[in-house]
Amino acid sequence: MPETSLRRVKPATRPLKQSPDDIVHFPLKGLLPQGHMLALNMVLGTLSHISHNSDGALLLAEQQFTNSEICILKPLLESYPHFCPYEILLASFNSGHVTEQAIERCRQRLLEAQGAGVWDQEMRPVRNVLSRTRLKMQTFGIDIFSILETGYVLMFQSRRRQQREVRFPA
Repeated sequence: MPETSLRRVKPATRPLKQSPDDIVHFPLKGLLPQGHMLALNMVLGTLSHISHNSDGALLLAEQQFTNSEICILKPLLESYPHFCPYEILLASFNSGHVTEQAIERCRQRLLEAQGAGVWDQEMRPVRNVLSRTRLKMQTFGIDIFSILETGYVLMFQSRRRQQREVRFPA
């Protein structure tokens, strides 16, 4: 009989240090039931659906996001229930840190791209990351909808689409 060796896992020597800004909570009223919220962990890149009641907190769902996806997801969550304009998504995608100056630069860039007929090429990297983010948001029953010539907004994933996704997973 072969000998099996057990490996001991060395415990972490120091705890993970997080600042209060590392986890951002989004109740998304009207999109999530009362007592539910999404928690975005900026350090780990996870989005968690949490329910809180008299028994305590319960983790209902969780997804891992890349840094690029977080740069797209965070402004969408912050904008809810309103739409998130293209220039804010582009500014966040480019730097991860959105300032008024960055938004204005992106607004000008998009206006110039539109005038030159290359708007699609300018937004293609954002749309590529957005499509992956949209797929991951299905875990939470949330979809990301495009508003023509305006931006994107978070909404319920339609029942018809949920059923189609279950029958024909991507």
